[in-house]
Amino acid sequence: MLGCEKMTDDLFRHAARSDKSAQPLAERMRPLGLEEFVGQAHLVGPGHMLERATGRALPSLILWGPPGTGKTTLARILAGRAQARFVALSAVQAGVKDLREAVATAEDRLAEHRQKTVLFLDEIHRFNKGQQDALLPHVEAGTITLIGATTENPSFEVNAALLSRCKVVRLESLTEADLRTLVDRAIIDPVRGLGTLSLEVAPEVRDLIAREASGDARRALFTLEVAAEIARPTVSGGPRVVDAQVVAEANQQKTLLYDKNGDQHYDVISAFIKSMRGSDPDAAVYWMARMLEAGEDPIFVMRRMVIFASEDIGNADPRALQVAVAALDAVRLVGLPEGTLPMTQAVTYLATAPKSNAVLTTYAAAKQAVTDGGALPVPLHIRHAPTGLRKEQGNPVRASYLPDALKGRRFYQPSESGYELELAARLRAWRKE
Repeated sequence: MLGCEKMTDDLFRHAARSDKSAQPLAERMRPLGLEEFVGQAHLVGPGHMLERATGRALPSLILWGPPGTGKTTLARILAGRAQARFVALSAVQAGVKDLREAVATAEDRLAEHRQKTVLFLDEIHRFNKGQQDALLPHVEAGTITLIGATTENPSFEVNAALLSRCKVVRLESLTEADLRTLVDRAIIDPVRGLGTLSLEVAPEVRDLIAREASGDARRALFTLEVAAEIARPTVSGGPRVVDAQVVAEANQQKTLLYDKNGDQHYDVISAFIKSMRGSDPDAAVYWMARMLEAGEDPIFVMRRMVIFASEDIGNADPRALQVAVAALDAVRLVGLPEGTLPMTQAVTYLATAPKSNAVLTTYAAAKQAVTDGGALPVPLHIRHAPTGLRKEQGNPVRASYLPDALKGRRFYQPSESGYELELAARLRAWRKE
């Protein structure tokens, strides 16, 4: 059975290699080896980890990085270098049944041909806990070498048990120089690229294509391919001219400058938080829209709002945390685009709420006391044993609850903002007692 499968697969792959004309340019130009791979020098450069990963030295991996940075290509190359069968599944379409079939075939292949299988699972973050758990025993037993690809932080999206059996590898957005290399290569390659089309693409136009791709190789090559299709010669029989206007037409719309893992990502999220902190709901909504329209994960934005509700508002308005958490639940329930409504409700509430960073400073002061003083003994009168302290209806028992060495220390200093005005007055009265 496996022999027939291998023969059929080899024939299919040979046919596919023979006729790539129907494939998109990005697929045709996919690097066939590390010598063609562009970018990620910290991983595949001479002497680096993945450059040395061959044969049995190839561990299970989670490739984490933005779209178009080479995750799928790298997985294929590593499987080839390990002389393993490459089997690809997408978490968007595959289920546990597909995994079981892939694992069963891998077991047969290993037993009959002593050939390992690299199971590439694209968008692994879309698998639920049960689906991820189904991979555990097979990864641990070495039946498969798992290479998962994700655009999301694996710490949040991949089970801890599976994560502990894989090495997380961070891929970075491609630089404009990297993308320019890929564009140049595709323009001149007569076999896999556009070298037979007689294109005229000025250096500044090539730079434009690379710049507007925002670190995504697939986007750069797609733009180039469409631009080459719609370009026309300036004179009869002359080369097709790809200029800035043709590139703009190929893009259809201006790409928002926002790289989920680059400077723009941190600049925009910083502007978003500072706008809420500065009580400017208009700016806060604008920066939130910038992120969402550029493809940012709404859950990431909501996590920042939940943090903000405690860090920058806290007890000045205790409802802020409730609003942020409720909006997070609502976005998870309805998704986008409807999720922008509870998100907008939350961001405008947080921006206009009274501000206090007392939660942040309080914990920082308590943490410093722990660091400086170590494990101070618990006072006798509040240890887990019968004591003279008793419960009083409606009022706290007046006593010292801190270790003796910290008696009288004040960590929580309420601000004079919002509800904390009332809390401050209450604490002043208690502390006088």
